[in-house]
Parts: sequence; C-alpha cells; structure tokens
Amino acid sequence: MARLKDYYRQEVAPALMKKFEYKSVMQIPKLDKVVVNVGESECRDNAKVVDAIINDITLITGQRAVPCYAKKSVANFKLREGMKIGAKVTLRGDIMYEFVDRLFNVALPRVRDFRGINPNSFDGRGNYSMGLKEQLIFPEIEYDKIDKVRGMDICFVTTAQTDEQARELLRLMGAPFEK
Repeated sequence: MARLKDYYRQEVAPALMKKFEYKSVMQIPKLDKVVVNVGESECRDNAKVVDAIINDITLITGQRAVPCYAKKSVANFKLREGMKIGAKVTLRGDIMYEFVDRLFNVALPRVRDFRGINPNSFDGRGNYSMGLKEQLIFPEIEYDKIDKVRGMDICFVTTAQTDEQARELLRLMGAPFEK
C-alpha cells in the first residue's frame, strides 16, 4: 500500500543526506502534507455542484473532502460571505504517499501532450503547487458519470528549507519535472 513511503525511507532519505551533507537525519526534508483543492464559480448558483465536487475528490484521494466557504462578500462576483465555493482535502500519512504515487505514475502520464510538470512552481520556502485542467486523468473517475470537467490545485507541503531541497525531494520521489 505505502510503497512510496518505504522507497522514501530506503532510497530518497539516504540520497538527500549524501547530496546536501546533513549532519542529522532530522534535517532531511520530507513530504508533510498534500492539499487538493477545487474551486468552482458555479457553486454559488447550484448547491448540488459542491456535492459532485466532494464526490469526485473523495474518489480520487480516498479521503472525504470538506466544503470551502467564502470569507468575504464580493459584489462583482455575486458572492456573499459564508457561501460554499468549492471543496478541499488535506492528505497526510499513508493516504498521502499512495495519492502521490498514483498522481506521478498513473494520472500525469495520461495527460495529453505531457512533457512534465513545471519545475519553477515553488514558493521560496520549499512548497510546490500545481494545477490540473481535468479530473478525468485519474482512473477512479468514470467519464460517463461526471457532470462537468473540472480542474484542481494540488499543493505539496514539505519540510525543506529551500526550493532546491524540495525539488530534489520531489524528483527522487518520482515527480516528472520538465527537462
């Protein structure tokens, strides 16, 4: 089940220790959590859209998603404070490693004209964010049962201090970065 977790312990951690010359094993960066987020403007008009988004994310990640609510009212977007505007799920532990493994090895290669993910999407503190245009790349989603193609944001939160350390961590875990 957690093949990537074992691979991290046996291969990735020693490689990072050697490359960055850490003095303690506690300095080795690791994946802390993965946040999957879907925001949809259609939610403000139709409450059933949030349920469809939650079902899709739950199927993809294996963990129940929670709805997200608007923090402020914005008149131009016809948005009031407290309205449902999407859903998110935070993955940790074995479920996180299983999701990352499926994302890198199954889902991303199914993207049409896939050349790799952008290696410059780090935030300066060792966290990586990426966006997907459709949920259909995941094998758990059946094409006939979706009502609309929706994208999602995926954020990898690491304990790395720099982008270089985080890039190397994700590369060793199997992230298909562009060359």
